Amino acid sequence: MKVQHVSLCFLGTMLFLCSVHARGLRRCLVSMDTHHIRERFQEIKTALQAKDTFQNVTILSTSETLHGIMPLDTCCMTKNLLAFYVDRVFKDHEELSPHILRNLSSIANSLLYLQKTLQRCDQKLCPCREEATNKTRVIHSIYDQLEVPSAAIKSLGELDVFLAWIDKNHHQETSTTNDKEPV
Repeated sequence: MKVQHVSLCFLGTMLFLCSVHARGLRRCLVSMDTHHIRERFQEIKTALQAKDTFQNVTILSTSETLHGIMPLDTCCMTKNLLAFYVDRVFKDHEELSPHILRNLSSIANSLLYLQKTLQRCDQKLCPCREEATNKTRVIHSIYDQLEVPSAAIKSLGELDVFLAWIDKNHHQETSTTNDKEPV
């Protein structure tokens, strides 16, 4: 009888800790409405992709990078990709067209806002596992193999791939978190 009581107490404690962790994840979820970013990107997509001189190379579109990211790695991968765009791509890109520059500035500010919001999450709520770290390295490696201006144009031209990935994974993460209680 005592063994059953201890087992039930242990199980109850584990369920409680899991539910606290899940509530923490819900607080960490960021509203990632990419509609505004998509609109801005659509206005300049053709012009950016026309400047892409390496049509046979992809940075984000390869199956090794964004496809197959585990749900546990979504937060980390999102943070890493936001940092990639904010800290590298937008800084490396030089634009002469005021129209494109205005749209890129708006996109960069929106991504910077998302990045700052995610940085406030506790590291325990957004852990970076080895798989996410390795996929981030692959993206940086491909970027580094190209000349800086070409790499920046290529990455900007693939921004819609990143936005689609955010939409898909954020929706899955939200519905998974809201629909299922952790076990």
